[in-house]
Amino acid sequence: MRLRFSLLVCLTFLSLGCGNSEPPATPEALRDSATEALATNSAELLGVASPATARQATREVLFGDLAHYRFELQVGPGEHDVVTVHRVVRENAPWWPARTQRAVFMLHGDAWGFDAAFLSSVGSAHVPREQSIAAYLAQEGVDVWGMDMRWVGVPAGQQDFSFMAGWNLGTHAKDLGASILLAKALRLTNGSLGSLHLLAWSRGAMVAYAYLNDEARLPRGLRQVDGFIPVDMVMRHAPRDAEQQAWACGRHAALKARRDSGIHEGGLLGAAPGITLQAIGQLAALAPSAPSPLLPDDVFGPGTGRPTNRRAAIVSAAATGALLKPLEPLSPGYHLLAGKPDETGLPGSLTYTSEAYLYEYAQRAAPYQSLNEVVESEAWTCGLDVPYDDRLSQVKLPVLYVGAGGGVGEYGVFSTSLLGSNDVVSLVVRDHPVAARALDFGHADLFLATSARQRVWRPILQWVRAH
Repeated sequence: MRLRFSLLVCLTFLSLGCGNSEPPATPEALRDSATEALATNSAELLGVASPATARQATREVLFGDLAHYRFELQVGPGEHDVVTVHRVVRENAPWWPARTQRAVFMLHGDAWGFDAAFLSSVGSAHVPREQSIAAYLAQEGVDVWGMDMRWVGVPAGQQDFSFMAGWNLGTHAKDLGASILLAKALRLTNGSLGSLHLLAWSRGAMVAYAYLNDEARLPRGLRQVDGFIPVDMVMRHAPRDAEQQAWACGRHAALKARRDSGIHEGGLLGAAPGITLQAIGQLAALAPSAPSPLLPDDVFGPGTGRPTNRRAAIVSAAATGALLKPLEPLSPGYHLLAGKPDETGLPGSLTYTSEAYLYEYAQRAAPYQSLNEVVESEAWTCGLDVPYDDRLSQVKLPVLYVGAGGGVGEYGVFSTSLLGSNDVVSLVVRDHPVAARALDFGHADLFLATSARQRVWRPILQWVRAH
């Protein structure tokens, strides 16, 4: 079956050759080739990949022989039914990606799209351009792909979010299927026939589980993913973690009530969560010592007064659970970036990630998010019935779970046991005992920390090469 898929794609690209001729020489030719590939092969994956048309293709030189391609795909009839597919790859020449034997497709989580989540060092004033996982893997000869979920492209200032009403985990899973289909098809045009692994971080891992569940109904030869790397997320809790499951049920009840009242946009941080994150980062960068206009007096305890913009940013990143109140966090002591406590007991500085890098990162958040997938994710983690896990036992891919000791960490390991795979390994990055997880490696340290290359990305690369 998979050979049949390869032959179909080769026929689609007959004018280019199947790995032997020159690639499209213009953005328009690449756009048209992408559309033809999707049209030719979508019928093979009906129900897994949503119908999609390529609207635009662009290319940007990053550094050295590394290039960043972007494809805008129209995945529905509406103005905002658009996803961006990314490709970061070494080139033999402009528009001519090098042939590779390994590919990784990356899916982001809440707040940050592909660029900010996986390619944040490019354009940074505070870290080297190559200090991000997508650039690192591409330099090591991996063909890196990714997708922005639909809400990433919704512009600031949008007032009516009724178009988000039907967006849910299933919607994003089908968009993911179309994007993976594009990646597999375009890789075949230059003879890249090796494996493609799916790396999905945070909320993106929920979308990935839903996609793999849907893909499992296909014959093995038509399934597109060869390995799964869920990163720091829990889909179902182990029986011993009943308290954390109850926390998820509380989050679900609150968010469902918001959705049932007719609200379609928002997340755990409330409405327009990215606007809040952008403001936190901008204020900390421009006026770190000024009183924060975003937080009230004594928000961090009686007599603490109004926090400065810098303190607001540090505490938001290193004690993230405080931002979610009265909701409980994803895990005890959960935080984005690890911090070091000051004399007040609150985080006063960051441990693993540059402070200035945090401010940039916050400012790159997407303004809005669709609420439905957050509600459904929390229902899933709460243990409620969802339509996304009835075939997980048929998913028999190699699995590498990566967690952060101060993020979701070990709580995400149980979810992988619900798959049918016998090849499952886990890497939880930690420096402290579980009792001190509030100080440990954070959810976003996995991608932003100065030491992430050695501690996180290199083990991922080694696993990809071995599979």
